[in-house]
Amino acid sequence: MKIGITYDLRKDYLAAGLGEEETAEFDSEETISAIDQALQDLGHRTDRIGNIKSLTRRLAAGDRWDLVFNIAEGLKGFGREAQVPALLEAFEIPYTFSDPLVLSLTLHKGMAKRVVRDLGVPTPDFFLVEKESDLALIDLPFPLFAKPVAEGTGKGVDSFSKITNRRQLLSVCTLLLSRYQQPVLVESFLPGREITAGILGTGKDATVIGAIEVVLRENAETEVYSYRNKERCEELVEYRPVDGALLEEASNVALLAWRGLGCRDAGRLDLRQDKDGTLMFMEVNPLAGLHPSHSDLCIIASEVGVSYHDLIQAIVFSASSRQGLRRRSFEEKKDRYRSQPTSFRRARKLASIG
Repeated sequence: MKIGITYDLRKDYLAAGLGEEETAEFDSEETISAIDQALQDLGHRTDRIGNIKSLTRRLAAGDRWDLVFNIAEGLKGFGREAQVPALLEAFEIPYTFSDPLVLSLTLHKGMAKRVVRDLGVPTPDFFLVEKESDLALIDLPFPLFAKPVAEGTGKGVDSFSKITNRRQLLSVCTLLLSRYQQPVLVESFLPGREITAGILGTGKDATVIGAIEVVLRENAETEVYSYRNKERCEELVEYRPVDGALLEEASNVALLAWRGLGCRDAGRLDLRQDKDGTLMFMEVNPLAGLHPSHSDLCIIASEVGVSYHDLIQAIVFSASSRQGLRRRSFEEKKDRYRSQPTSFRRARKLASIG
């Protein structure tokens, strides 16, 4: 297939004058090159499109693709992740990952939590602060946890995010409202273990491929998977594979939320235990990072023996299958995987394309 790749390159936005934290969710050249090379190795013809402005110019010029591998995050608004998929849908071009509705819903953590709560997914009590006067209405017991409602990569999360009194609640939320120009999600603080579950597939074919526990090292910011801890995860964070009853519980909660929200192809769910040890939904990332060694989904895949190439292949096959695209079977490509037969068979099973 001819596959276009849409993305926001971090260095482009840094060159335009944006700061390090503002561009934290955007991708490195290393990530784009890894995806591009993996797709080529799998027999596809690739075309690096770039961000939504580049996509708009290309579409206006008449360019088309069999499939677009979309990891564009967008820059502004609750619909920023939905912009590229919406444009592709207008031109009837198939693409990977979730649709505009899901991407807008899940980016707004408060809206997503309302939906998963209605689905019966356990999630901590929360309150959405849209303006400073809303703070007087919060009637949740301390400690609490505050973060911007529509950011990722730990943006707006640091050692002050855990809140123990009313005065701190006011100062932290006022700062976040001003700095990020969006509502603040305030929720009951979860003191237990933090788990990230990786998912491949869509609907009934979705599968939790594995989960890891996020363990903060001695020199990390304590108690929170913060922006600093994520950016310097190689030195500040230890990722431990999860198994047994904890993995089963994580899988059940993750799949209930994933399927109920309508997420597609691949992504991650973040869970954390409450004081009684029950795993609670924190948020879902339906447009997960794909850096081969730095991104959580890729770390999970590696832990369970799925190579980076097979992860990318599984994503493409999931997207192709649900959209009825003509594709080569895995059997036609076995010679490409003779060096990794176990990983190959696992990816085939996980992608549910057999």
